[in-house]
Amino acid sequence: MKTSKIGLGLAALGRPQYINLRQVIDDDKSQEYYRNNANQMLDFAYEQGVRHFDTAPSYGKGELFLQQWYGQNSYKDLMFSTKWGYTYVANWDLGYKEPHEIKEHSLKKLQAQWTVSKHLLPALKIYQIHSATFESGVLENSQVLDELFRIKKETGLKMGISTSGDRQPELLEFASRIRIENELLFDSFQVTFNILETSTNIALKKLIEGGRTVIVKEALANGRMFRNDHYKHYEELYTCLERLSEKYQVSVDAIALRFIIDYLQPEVVLSGASNVKQLTENLKALNFELNHQELASLKKFAVDSKSYWNERKHLQWN
Repeated sequence: MKTSKIGLGLAALGRPQYINLRQVIDDDKSQEYYRNNANQMLDFAYEQGVRHFDTAPSYGKGELFLQQWYGQNSYKDLMFSTKWGYTYVANWDLGYKEPHEIKEHSLKKLQAQWTVSKHLLPALKIYQIHSATFESGVLENSQVLDELFRIKKETGLKMGISTSGDRQPELLEFASRIRIENELLFDSFQVTFNILETSTNIALKKLIEGGRTVIVKEALANGRMFRNDHYKHYEELYTCLERLSEKYQVSVDAIALRFIIDYLQPEVVLSGASNVKQLTENLKALNFELNHQELASLKKFAVDSKSYWNERKHLQWN
């Protein structure tokens, strides 16, 4: 089974709450349970051929769990990516009402988080700014950019950004042109892209043609790919996905993932699975291809980017 196109993100594996409509009820919310589940998922993913694992300090214990699993295995073919710029502050408090993670794109935060993240070397291959925005000023902060360049030259890492929000196309264009000492700084771009949000299509294809790495996150739109009575405006999409699901004898998530693989052809699409059953269904996306007519039928469900991100903003942590 060809698995190079699907990686595993640890956003839902390292903390007890995440923004996702597709709830999984775990009676045990202890850190030990989550550590064991993460180990099981990492073992299973590797057995199935997954080699790319993506994490971040703000994913609760996600980076720590990956580091501990890595220390227990001698695999030489792993590809890790992690990020800096967000701090997890909910501290496993299930009743936490404030934002669960705080953004800080300062030089001090970069240096502090790099001190921890570098322990993922040599499997660590990509280091990213977590949700870079124009508002944070990180892409114009010469001290930060110089430090990223220093890390890149010292380690040989690919340097990247992850993006969110309705200005993703502008961010990609701006970041892709940043140079330090006449050398392009960013080699990798992790972007939210799915059936509903395709605003970055032209920018991403340009990056891919130019030999840059493109990684797709939030491929299932935080659970909005699954039929939900609260989202009646997606009724036609749900019907289309379910028809294709029946045709190919896979679940809806496999159809949504395959759409990205066939339409965009990125290097990696990240699965956000939180258990073995979900990851098993996700990986079935590798067993078939959508034809041109089917791709066209799904492309028409793309929505206005501002509407997409406004709707996402109102999703709850659960």
